[in-house]
Amino acid sequence: MDLTIEKLIYGGDGLAHLPADEHGPGKAVFVPFALEGERVEVTLVEQKPGFSRAHADRVLSPSRQRVSAQCPYFTRCGGCHYQHSNYDHQLEIKSSILKENLRRIAKLELACELKIHPSPPWNYRNRTRLRVKRIPVFALGYYKLNSHELLSVEECPISSPLINRAIKAIWILGRAGEFGTSVEEIELFSNEDNQLLVEAYAGSYIASNKGRGIPLREFEADTVEVWTEKLQKELPETIGVVLFQGTGPDGFGLLKTVGQNQLIYKTKHASYRVSAGSFFQTNRHLNDELVDIVTAGRSGRTALDLYAGVGLFSVVLSREFEHVIAVDTSHQSAADLEYNSTANVKALRSTVDHYVSNVVGRLRPDLIVVDPPRSGLREKLAMNLAGLGAERITYVSCDPATLARDLVPLLTAGYHVEEAHLLDLFPQTFHLESVLHLAL
Repeated sequence: MDLTIEKLIYGGDGLAHLPADEHGPGKAVFVPFALEGERVEVTLVEQKPGFSRAHADRVLSPSRQRVSAQCPYFTRCGGCHYQHSNYDHQLEIKSSILKENLRRIAKLELACELKIHPSPPWNYRNRTRLRVKRIPVFALGYYKLNSHELLSVEECPISSPLINRAIKAIWILGRAGEFGTSVEEIELFSNEDNQLLVEAYAGSYIASNKGRGIPLREFEADTVEVWTEKLQKELPETIGVVLFQGTGPDGFGLLKTVGQNQLIYKTKHASYRVSAGSFFQTNRHLNDELVDIVTAGRSGRTALDLYAGVGLFSVVLSREFEHVIAVDTSHQSAADLEYNSTANVKALRSTVDHYVSNVVGRLRPDLIVVDPPRSGLREKLAMNLAGLGAERITYVSCDPATLARDLVPLLTAGYHVEEAHLLDLFPQTFHLESVLHLAL
């Protein structure tokens, strides 16, 4: 059937509707890789009670904003969603989606200008995570769109040049059977000094060793030095490999480190130690701009930095505030946070919910900075934050829907949006970063 795309929604899909019938208005249809105003020929691929999903077979009336994708894996890989749109239009899409979520969920019409901060649209990522497979042959790549099936990739145009060289080097070792026997995932992290840190995640399959069955993860710990040396020959910029057991650093623990287990990430504001497993922003071009937006012009007695990570904001805030309290729950990030902090920063390892609930009524900071994961704050924490009575709250968000939801109790408590920013930390994808400055 032919459908007309009405708009793009968060998640990357175009929204259309089936024709109305005797049962009522037509059901919503989500169509990936389409643009607003386009007429597309689609095939329905999934039917749900409240909506349908469709595959765009042919674009009958293309948008003037449509361009040819630069990546050979686009539409098959689940990583990118907007490569068929020119970059200026991607910014317009994200701006509209952010404003709509604020309007629909928080009932908020921005009274201030939404300031847009673009990024170089390619080679911007300083970190990427890939899956590894060996049956029937070695393969390295990402998940296919809407699946857990591996798509082999040999390049990633949104990742940094060094990361792309690392992908090439791992393919060379993998095809020769010389890369991580039990490694199931690999994360590549680069800094501006052209150094690479590799995080490898070993599985738990069983291998035979002289007639004795041993966990492959233990075998991997014994052999990681061998394949690390081979990787460094292919890519001398590799300064260390950190081997974890399981699918994440908080899952089953560290197995072995060869070389360094951390990078020093230099920005115009400071140098940060970032260990394997610690969170750090992934857009290598906009880190400084993000820090400027969050911290510029802020000063006072006490600042509270929640979900502080390795201290990206805390370190800079400490220069203008007498005291900074920085809170993060991750073991890796909390250790880096303490290392990166100055004497007037109190680094705490705690869940944000637990910490805030314990200081309501006892602490009144001048500024609160929150940079939560995609799940956001949720109502109880948002209400407790409002209960601290800070004159200003800066909310750094990577999900417009949870941001809008969390704003409701903050707006009810008397806060208003003083300034709004959209930073495009993730060009070519539907993801967007926003910063809202709230004041009482």
